[in-house]
Amino acid sequence: MRPIAVLGTGMAGFGAGHTLSNAGVPFICYDRPPYYGGHTQSFRYDNNFVFDEGGHISFTKHDRIRDLLASNIEGRHEEPQLKIDNYWHGHRIIHPVQCNLRGLPNELIVNVIKDFVAVHDGPLTAKPTYAQWLQHAYGRTFAETFPMVYGKKYHTIGMDQLTTDWIGPRMYRPSLDELVYGALAGQRASVHYVDTFRYPSFGGFMTYLEAFAKRFELRLSHQLSGLDPKARILRFTNGVSVSYDRVISSIPLPELIPLVDRVPRDVLEASQKLAFTTAVLINLGIDRADISKTHITYFYDEDILFSRVNLPHMFSPNNAPPGMGTIQAEVYFSDKYKPFHGRPEALIEPVIADLRRCGFIRDTDSILLKDAAVNRYANVIYDHDRAPALELVHGFLQDVGVDYCGRYGNWDHAWTDEAFISGEETAAKVLAEMRQVALG
Repeated sequence: MRPIAVLGTGMAGFGAGHTLSNAGVPFICYDRPPYYGGHTQSFRYDNNFVFDEGGHISFTKHDRIRDLLASNIEGRHEEPQLKIDNYWHGHRIIHPVQCNLRGLPNELIVNVIKDFVAVHDGPLTAKPTYAQWLQHAYGRTFAETFPMVYGKKYHTIGMDQLTTDWIGPRMYRPSLDELVYGALAGQRASVHYVDTFRYPSFGGFMTYLEAFAKRFELRLSHQLSGLDPKARILRFTNGVSVSYDRVISSIPLPELIPLVDRVPRDVLEASQKLAFTTAVLINLGIDRADISKTHITYFYDEDILFSRVNLPHMFSPNNAPPGMGTIQAEVYFSDKYKPFHGRPEALIEPVIADLRRCGFIRDTDSILLKDAAVNRYANVIYDHDRAPALELVHGFLQDVGVDYCGRYGNWDHAWTDEAFISGEETAAKVLAEMRQVALG
């Protein structure tokens, strides 16, 4: 039997590899960059600053995944309570805003409560847009002041162009009692879906994958240039061709589908309708650690360039030299709705200017590191094209025997543990089908 080909070395690809390895089935993981990690890669700078490709933390509720990741780093992790706040017109507001209105302008609070009461028990449209859902959940004033503004920055489109398929626990809808109490005294207790989180003490988030990388057979610097599902051959830009019996892909669907031989035009067109955001990450090293009291801050002001910042040195103090701090700002674009033109480095100084305006960087601070990185595939955009396009694309892949997994194979909003489990489940499916074939 030829080794199963796994395309990708991130959480999903290594999740598939974990299941195949446990089953004693030969496999090889291929990836385009000269490093492994996929979306969970870390940037390790020579001056001992460490950043990830976005604000990655592990808050899985699956004990098995929590224990597996902990064993991969021999239990060397931090486990703080997650602290999040929001920035709105100079106010720093505990997260989520809807439970912490205290301190905001009185007229705004009154209008938020009035609108919330007006919609509190009202009916919701059968298939609402995200904008309709927000107005039904919180009332017009809150929806238009906070999540609709932030959502436009983060998703790059209007909220009426989004479905609600992705929400899950991400958006908390308070009771009237919680809303009013939060306006008078602040929230009674945290209602965020993350309480404590784990993060490797050394080396950044991708350290969770090092143990897999040491055990698995990897072929890095292998960029896929073609996939022939009939002959079962993978072709790479370095001239290598590989025959396979089964292939599991975590490659983003808009990239994978054009590489499949004889792909029908309607499937190809559908794959190009799948929208996603691209994040330009501005990584900064600062000569002090007391930058903020929170790990993550969301920014609602339209005139602030970035949507969110995270402070990696608060995930682990070893992500910065002693006494130093880090800021990673995320600026979002999308090919479909808000294309990015220009050099990522051109955003560094405007981001720094906005961070100064918001009080994150002082005039007396020395900035020891300035860098820009691009996360090409940041988040899936759940626009109205997604569901019908995805049904066509996935149906085609199933027909030609190409299995898929992960955030960019399933084309969903999976967190890191969910991506890993997705890889495990796809590999288990492949093994079950192989056993069925062997039995005749």
